[in-house]
Amino acid sequence: MEQILLHLLGDYVLQNDWMAQNKTKAHWPAFVHALLYALPFTLIAPSPLAWAVIFGTHFLIDRYRLALYWIRIYNRIEVVGPFGYAESKPPYMAFWLMVIIDNTLHLTINYAAMRWL
Repeated sequence: MEQILLHLLGDYVLQNDWMAQNKTKAHWPAFVHALLYALPFTLIAPSPLAWAVIFGTHFLIDRYRLALYWIRIYNRIEVVGPFGYAESKPPYMAFWLMVIIDNTLHLTINYAAMRWL
């Protein structure tokens, strides 16, 4: 439960508009966002390595929009809209599916890091 709360705090409450708008365009906003995201995990991380994995993977997933690649590969889509799905998918649905997949990637990695590192 703590992991979910810290994820929500770091990914939404501690992310400002500058980070949200620029983290996929440049390293610095992605770095600042990942650092602020990971800071609350210092309260519960079982090791520095677990914290580093949470920080580093958050940076990579957000900076390079890895959820979009997952969507495209998993669904075998070649021509995609802005959220990874075929352009025929309603934009609101494509957006929320992408957000859910992004969150699932973060939470799964965080769980694994907290459990096994």
